[in-house]
Amino acid sequence: MAGTYTPVELTVTVDGEREDILTLLADQRALFRVTLRGLTDDQARTKSTVSALTLGGLLKHLAMGERAAVGVITERDENAEFDMEAAAFAYELLPDETVEYWLAEYEAAAEAYDRLVAEADSLDELIPQPTAPWQPEREWWSIRRMVLHNLRETAHHSGHADIIREALDGQSTMAAISEGADWAEGWAE
Repeated sequence: MAGTYTPVELTVTVDGEREDILTLLADQRALFRVTLRGLTDDQARTKSTVSALTLGGLLKHLAMGERAAVGVITERDENAEFDMEAAAFAYELLPDETVEYWLAEYEAAAEAYDRLVAEADSLDELIPQPTAPWQPEREWWSIRRMVLHNLRETAHHSGHADIIREALDGQSTMAAISEGADWAEGWAE
C-alpha cells in the first residue's frame, strides 16, 4: 500500500477497508519498533525524559493492550471490568523481563488481533467493552472502532517512544527509516 513509512506486509489476506486500516496499523507498529532498534534491556528501562515512561514500558503496554483486545473480542463478556491490579506494572519493563520477549509477544498479539479483524463477519459487529474507572458505563464498540482506537493508541505511544529515544541517544524514527535514501539527505536529521 502506498503511503506507508515502512515496507508493510500483512499477515492476513484482506481487501478494502480492512486492508487500509490494518496496513496503517501495521505501519504504525513498525514505526514503534524502530524506536527499539539496537537497545539493550537496560536502555529500554531508562527514563530519559521528565516522564516516567520508558521504551520497554511502552512496548510492554502495547503488547498487553493488543493481547487484551483479542480477549475482549473473543470473550465478549458483558460483565467484564478492567483489571487495575494487572495493569499496575503494564508500563514497566521489570528486571526479569526483556525487550526480546516483549517484542515477540507484541508480534504474536498483533498477528492474533489482525486475524480476528480479518475473520470478523462485519466491522460493524458490536463488542462489549470492559468498564473501567475512566469508562464506568458499559459501552459497545464496533470492531472498526476498536481497530481505530488501537491505531490511535499505537500512534500516541509511538510519539512518546520517538521523544524518549531521541533523549536517550539522539536517534529519531524518521532519520532511522530514511537512512541511506537519496531523498532524505539532510532532511530527516
